[in-house]
Amino acid sequence: MYAMELLLGQLLGLEFDCTVDAEQFNAYEGPKMQYGSQRQGEAPFVKAFDLLFERHIHEQSFRTVDFEGTVAPYAVYGQGNLLPFDVFAASFFLVSRYEEYLSQVRDQYGRFRAESTWMFENDMLQKPLVDIWTLALGARLQAVYPDLPIKKRKFTFIPTYDVDAAWAYKSKGVYRTLGGFIKDLSSGDRERIRERHQVLRGKRKDPFDSFEFQFELQKEFKLKPIYFILCGEYDTNDKNISIRKAAFRSLIKTLGDHADVGIHPSFSSYLDIDKLRKEINSLSEVLHRPLTKSRQHFLRMNLPRSYQKLIELDISDDYTMGFASQAGFRAGIADTFRFYDLENDMVTNLRVHPFALMDGTMRDYLNLDLEASYALTKQLIDEVKAVGGTFIYLTHNETLGGEQRWVGWPEMYRRMLEYITKAPEPVEGPI
Repeated sequence: MYAMELLLGQLLGLEFDCTVDAEQFNAYEGPKMQYGSQRQGEAPFVKAFDLLFERHIHEQSFRTVDFEGTVAPYAVYGQGNLLPFDVFAASFFLVSRYEEYLSQVRDQYGRFRAESTWMFENDMLQKPLVDIWTLALGARLQAVYPDLPIKKRKFTFIPTYDVDAAWAYKSKGVYRTLGGFIKDLSSGDRERIRERHQVLRGKRKDPFDSFEFQFELQKEFKLKPIYFILCGEYDTNDKNISIRKAAFRSLIKTLGDHADVGIHPSFSSYLDIDKLRKEINSLSEVLHRPLTKSRQHFLRMNLPRSYQKLIELDISDDYTMGFASQAGFRAGIADTFRFYDLENDMVTNLRVHPFALMDGTMRDYLNLDLEASYALTKQLIDEVKAVGGTFIYLTHNETLGGEQRWVGWPEMYRRMLEYITKAPEPVEGPI
């Protein structure tokens, strides 16, 4: 039911009911489709694998098939199949992140590796497979039932910003500031010493302070962004300004006036519900409103435990679903979906919002220059536009400051926004 609600209900916009009563099915005279191991009658048929009828998690064995420019798992053979693979099982396998429950291979931060995914191994990570397959399913059903009311889908864009460090030099406190000067002196970095000194004296803008630029873009392009604020205690991998600092609290309130704000759970709060609760409460207190959105710092996520803890703390929407080391669609889809907890075999109310691309992926992991980064960005935007999905981009205020390692990136971001606004007509039927 979860798979059918996602594909038939959410993505195709169809109202439907399910029955295992053959007599009731045969008596129905409207559009209908069979899903199971054996075809009975002449209605369109999708041959089923066992996956959606199971109650346990185990290694999956399936054959793949080339299908309309994609590779699909759970291939089926024989006459009369609507598609050459079980589209419901294949989509569930990706969206549930089934394989992340099976593999124990992790990177240095404890994250599931993009390179371990079935999609990466089959060169499909940069394709919104579930959307593509669902449109194909809709087209085949409409070929049989021309009046089937499949909805028109419209491309949307959600810009998101992670505020890992609001400022490079400002409001760091005496000890962190002195430590920064000492580090610069020991490394002989005279330019950084000069920059730090000028910023602290008010003679130069802090290189991470790109917020006015962001507000201008939001107004110009009519954007509706989401900010994720890191407010955990200072630690090796958590280096934002203390949320007790008046300047930082003022910035948070300003961001809250311009956009939605969510929590950016700290590296050190990973699977620690007490720390996470404290961070949520601290940010909520500054904003004077409850928080419902989240994205993990370092994209550090464990399935299903990270999501289970968010649900326990009343987070309704999470934006972590993506990879740091590779661009593309971690769940094989360019749309929001409800998290399916495989461990407890249940649908939850947590909505997952997968992002397709992060600035650091291009700059730090893939080592792309600006033109190659822009080309990759356009490619992914085109993939999402083609299926009428939602393109979520992850960037940082540091990146849009455009200094040091991020020279030229504000201009690249503007080019991306200009390209995005050239959205196509709503998508309907085959790609």
